[in-house]
Amino acid sequence: MSHYRMPILDETGYVVLDSYGGVMDPAEWLTLEYVDWKSSGDTRFAPIASAHGEIECNGFWHANPPKADKDGVWIPSQVAKAPTLAARAQAPGANVGRSRVIELQPNTYADCLYNSHLDDNNRLNPGGEGWVIRNFMQLTDNPDSIMVLREDVRDPSTETRLRLPAGAQLVVDSERMWHSVWHTGSQPRYCLINSFESGPVLEAWIEANHGITRVESAPIDADYAAAEELVAHERRDARTAFYGHDPSAVYSEA
Repeated sequence: MSHYRMPILDETGYVVLDSYGGVMDPAEWLTLEYVDWKSSGDTRFAPIASAHGEIECNGFWHANPPKADKDGVWIPSQVAKAPTLAARAQAPGANVGRSRVIELQPNTYADCLYNSHLDDNNRLNPGGEGWVIRNFMQLTDNPDSIMVLREDVRDPSTETRLRLPAGAQLVVDSERMWHSVWHTGSQPRYCLINSFESGPVLEAWIEANHGITRVESAPIDADYAAAEELVAHERRDARTAFYGHDPSAVYSEA
C-alpha cells in the first residue's frame, strides 16, 4: 500500500511558508548539547527529539527496537534549554520524528553541490501511513545563504535557490529533492530541522502559514556557477572512483 503524500508538494517538491514572527533567543540553540554528526559539510547536530529520548542523531531504524522516523521522544535536558524550539516543532500538530538543530560552518557553492543529498525519511514507514518529509525553521539571520534544491543533482536547470533569513520556514520532500545549503556567512548557521508525517493536520498548518509552491530563485553569477559546478562534479567523480560507487546514490541518514 502506498503512503499518503501531500498534493501541495507534487509540483515542485517544496513549500515556502510565512516567516516566523515570534521571538527567537539564540541562547536556546547555543546552549544545547551537540553531537559531531556530519551532513552537507562541516556540521554538528543538537537533537531535541530522538528515537528513544537520548542525545544521539541516528536514523530511528538503528534503534532497539527499530522504528520509522516518527514518534520521536523529546529529550528533557534539551527541551529545558530550548522550550520555544520544542514548542515550534510541536505546533503543527503532526507526528514528529527527529527534531534537531543543525550547526553549519561557512562553505562554498561547490561544497554545497558536492554535499547535496537525498534523505532516508521513510525506511520502515508502514504503507498506508503519511509520507515523512522535512521541515526547516531558520534560526540565524543568513539572508545571503541559500538552500539549493534540485530534482537532478547533475542538472543545474532543475535548481531552485531559496534565501535563508531568520524566520524562514520551508517544507521539503527531501527524499525526492536533492538539497544542501550554501552558507556564505562568517559565523555558523543554525536551523531547526523536523521530520513530520504528511497528513491533514500538517496540510492545515501549511495552509494557515500561506504555503506557496514556487518562488523566484536567488540570483547567481552564471560564470561563477558554471565554474563551481565543474569543481563539485570533479569532486563527486573522484569520490565515486575512491569508493567504487557513488555514496550519494544511497539515501542519507542525516
